[in-house]
Amino acid sequence: MAMTFNLPLNDWRGKTVWLVGASSGIGRATAHALHGQGAKVIVSARNQQALDTFAAEHPGAMVLAMDASDAASVEAAAQTALSAGPLDLVLYCAGYYKEMRATQFDLANMLRHNQVNYVGALYLLSAVLPHFLARKAGHISLVSSVAGYRGLPQGLAYGPTKAALINLAETLYVDLKDSHVGVSLICPGFVETPLTAQNKFSMPGLIKPEQAADEILRGWAKGQFEIHFPKRFTFFMKALALLPAALYFPVVRKFTGL
Repeated sequence: MAMTFNLPLNDWRGKTVWLVGASSGIGRATAHALHGQGAKVIVSARNQQALDTFAAEHPGAMVLAMDASDAASVEAAAQTALSAGPLDLVLYCAGYYKEMRATQFDLANMLRHNQVNYVGALYLLSAVLPHFLARKAGHISLVSSVAGYRGLPQGLAYGPTKAALINLAETLYVDLKDSHVGVSLICPGFVETPLTAQNKFSMPGLIKPEQAADEILRGWAKGQFEIHFPKRFTFFMKALALLPAALYFPVVRKFTGL
């Protein structure tokens, strides 16, 4: 039997979920799935029009446009969200991706990845963690990626931010285990999103955002810590990550051609 790390979340009726990065892709699909199961969803992103469109299609949804990379913007949105009532779960799925290799090192682009993918999660934690601790309830879920397992070609800017989220989620889980605050880590493989649409290579195991959302809700319902998918690809990536450096680097070069 699989180990249960968190309180299983399988009845969303009357629950409030704040999704940051919900204008498209995995975030939007997950917000749609939660709404369908009776949750009150709060959707945030920079794209006001996309959020308004979502709200028009999902009665009762709350829109909080914000910039996840701006501390004041996140804090203001959090105050508005919390003023509407207690939060049961926050999902951080804001993301930024541009392929980069060390031979084209671009500091501004590196810092942009860090600000959106990692620092934004810290801003969100700063805003909501005291609320969860005071309630002795709630759940934090961070969307990382299999790209964070180990270093990969073209992932110089993206991969380290996702590795940081993995470490952050693991440490949060250890620290909050006795505080009745759940923590989960989501590590997708390739999902059809505006970010992966940039890729010029064949993406093994590519799935739809709706499939990703189903996997996430299934993982929450089972009380999992790490929710990774699609399994046929993520188990391969996990095995690859266990290889010693002497084997890992040649294998990666062979499979990527880079």
